[in-house]
Formats: sequence, C-alpha cells, structure tokens
Amino acid sequence: MTTELITLGASHKTAPLALRERLALPEGRAARVMAELVGHHAVHEAVAISTCNRTEIVLVAADPVEAESVTLSVLAREAEIRPTELLGHLYSVHGREAVSHLFEVASGLDSMIVGEAEVQGQVKRAYELALVEGATGPIANRLFREALATGKRVRTNTGVSRSRVSVSSVAVELAADMLGDLSQRRVLVVGAGENGELTARALSERGVQTVFVANRHYDRAIGLASRFGGGAVRFDELPAELERADIVVSSTGSPHQIIGRDELQLVASARAGRPLVLIDIAVPRDIDPTVRDLPGIALYDMDDLQRAVDRNVSAREAEATRARTLVEGDVERFEQFLARLDVLPTVAALRERGEAIAQQVLRENEPRWESMSEADRARLEAMARSIVARLLHEPTLRLKGGAGEEDSYLHVQAVRELFALEASTEERPAASVTELGSRRRRRG
Repeated sequence: MTTELITLGASHKTAPLALRERLALPEGRAARVMAELVGHHAVHEAVAISTCNRTEIVLVAADPVEAESVTLSVLAREAEIRPTELLGHLYSVHGREAVSHLFEVASGLDSMIVGEAEVQGQVKRAYELALVEGATGPIANRLFREALATGKRVRTNTGVSRSRVSVSSVAVELAADMLGDLSQRRVLVVGAGENGELTARALSERGVQTVFVANRHYDRAIGLASRFGGGAVRFDELPAELERADIVVSSTGSPHQIIGRDELQLVASARAGRPLVLIDIAVPRDIDPTVRDLPGIALYDMDDLQRAVDRNVSAREAEATRARTLVEGDVERFEQFLARLDVLPTVAALRERGEAIAQQVLRENEPRWESMSEADRARLEAMARSIVARLLHEPTLRLKGGAGEEDSYLHVQAVRELFALEASTEERPAASVTELGSRRRRRG
C-alpha cells in the first residue's frame, strides 16, 4: 500500500473568523496535535500550520481515509465543537493538489492579501516546530524545504510582493479611512510580535511619531517602541492607555480575549463620546466582539479587513498569474521526486524476487549435481544471478526512466501485479505519495 500526501484545513476562504479562532493552534497545542497524529498507525508524518487566516494539517498518510477521520476528530476536539460542525468549512486536498496548495500558501498566493510576505515565515516556523517535535520524515522535510524555496523565488522573480502590503498595513489604511490624517493621533499597539512590528512600521510611514506598545513582555515592548520613536507601557497600564488612545491595533498571540466588554464600558464612559477605533488583527481575537454597540467604539476585525482587501484585489492579479506559473514548474519537479520514491522500493523488490527464484531453482535441482565440484557450483550460481540481472535490466530501466508521474505510476503498478510484488512491497516502510486520485479543494 502506498502512502498519500493530504492537507486538511480551513482558511479565510472557507470558514468565518469565529470558527478560525477556535481552530487556531498556538505552538503548544500544535505540538500536542502533531504528536497525537503521528502516534496513530494511519499517519507517518504531520505538520500543523496555524496563521491568522488558516489552520491546516499536512499529512503523509498510510491510510488516507482513516488519517482524515482521525485528524477531523482531533481538530474538532481542540476547537471544542462536534466534527459535523466542521464539515462544511474544511477542505481536503490530496496528492499533486496538496503539493500545489502548500507551494501557493508559502508563496503568499493563497493569502487574504495576495503576495503577503509574512506567511512564509509562518510556514517556516510551523515546519521547524514539526521538525523539533519529531513529527516529520523524508517526504514532509523535502516538501516544506521545496515550498519555502518556491516562496522565495516567487518574491524574488515576480512583483507579487513588491508593494509590501500586509494585514497590518491594511489595518492602518482602515484607520486612516476612519480618522483621516493619523500624524496627530494617539495610537496604541497591543502586541510586540511580528504583526506588532509591522503595524508600528506602517504607522511610522504614515507620520505617526508616538506609538505606545503594550505587551506582557515589557522588554520586547521597549525594544519595538524605541525603533519607531514610541514609548512602552506595561500591560497593567492598558486600561488607562485605552482612555487616551484614538486608535488601538491589537495583535497578540493570546489564546484568550485581553480586552473585554466590561473594561471597554468603563473606557467609553471616561471618554465621554470621543471616538475610539479598535482594530483586532489577532486570531483568536483579542477584543470582545460584543463591544461594537458601545457608544463611541468602532471595532474592526479580520473579517472586516478581508472585505476591504476584496475591494482592491485586481492590482496584483497579473503578477499572481506569473507567480502561479513559476509555482507549477516547481510542483512538477517535486512530483518527479515523488515518482522516484515509488520506483525505488519496487526495483528492490523485483530484484529480490528474481534472486529468490534463482535460488529456489538451484535448490530444487541440488540432487542432480551431487558430483559437481565447489568451483562448478559457484560458477553455476554466478550464471543464474547473471541471467536474472540481464532479464530484469530492461524493466528496471523502464521503471527508472518513466516519462512522467503517470507513466512511472503505471509502470510500477504493472510490475507489481505481473511479478506479484504487492505483498513484499506492502511490508516495506511506505514512501510514495503519488496516488493519482485527489479531491478538489472546496473554496469559499
């Protein structure tokens, strides 16, 4: 039985924000999920990718049907919902389509903002975590290294990422649409991670001189604030800062909301109607979504940003088309690697079968050669091995030199059937993911 490459997940194209935040897998949960999956007999390798707009599990599966079933159960348990509630929002892609999907994700072509550069770093960190946790193997390792290399080529050789648009820059654009000139506005950035840094840079480019950064890790807040001419505040000072701010952009990695309705009710009362724009780009969300009805409070989250992006999607489409052509070439080369993985165990099994038959014939005829010298016996055995080698030489060349993935697959299957190799190859560690059938990814 050959193995199969599968990606099972949900993204901004298929699932609303409320579901995506429940599916989010921070590092600790991601490690636990991968360990559970590779501990199951149906899964050989697993990598969990979790960003603000997607949660995906990439699997090298021994039993695709069972692997999908157990992954669905694990994701539903982590999200604390019934598996049936996920079915309309999950996509499942197999084989070549799964390879193409990951390469597009790493290249920023499947992002909410086409060409977004940050996603490659997120894919890289997901792979590194899986590597550290021992959840990868030869196929996933090669797959992710190639996907990351493709992402780099896309950004280098096309203009899809040239304007450096990111979720953070779109959030700042949204704030400017609401409040106009931002240079005199008091801005609070909550979170000193990658998105916090990108937000601070986008604000600086808008002429915002003072950026107050709050984060549980105060030293990181100080470092980020100093780089962009801002000042740092401790996390317990957040309520007072909310009263003074005009704009708040929140992007922490907290698994729980950090700004609640009760807190903002007090803030709204203290502000006496002065407007406060809250932009929540965290998944799971940092800000209680029910605060939208509080006086003077305007809250925008990732779904709102997606609608803003959708209105301006055409500018990058030409470059995205060029990028996808580059991706397809890299996918084709990876498919050739996978096809070779199919061939090698079959070639080895074919040679073993030939050797076994030669030895069996020699044993069956042993009584006829009682008077034969040891030297003659050695020459006879050498001749038998030579006949086997010459007989199998041409089939071996045909197996190794298939014109493409489908030719290779058909040759391998024919040899396995003609020489009854199924039993022997199934006992070997599975190393193929070139199953020809695949399911189309459901897109939202």
